[in-house]
Amino acid sequence: MDEKQRWNDGMEVRRAVLGNAHVDRAEANRTELTTEFQDLITRYAWGEIWTRPGLARHTRSLMTICMMVALGREEELKLHLRAASNNGVTRDEIKEALLQTAIYCGVPAANSAFAMAQKVFAEIDAVAT
Repeated sequence: MDEKQRWNDGMEVRRAVLGNAHVDRAEANRTELTTEFQDLITRYAWGEIWTRPGLARHTRSLMTICMMVALGREEELKLHLRAASNNGVTRDEIKEALLQTAIYCGVPAANSAFAMAQKVFAEIDAVAT
């Protein structure tokens, strides 16, 4: 696959997972400093990894949530908590994944993640009503 095709495939998956609104904001906020980084994310995170057939997006989504908890990456965790439903992940599955992180990443990390999930879900529900 050439770089252009990888980018196109990556952008398709990125939009499917994160939603058009998020991707449009990211694209609109490109700067001279961030353009190459945005292209790298689109080509490799989304076009190379998320397009692989070995794991379903549902599984990749749960794994990513757990990794963001482990790494303490709040903004990325919020992003992937919001995006998980686009991959068919339920809130009960997220709860189970966060319980798992309590054991393997630590209770403080899971505690923060649960608080963040509760806030993100409340925001989603407020918009839905």
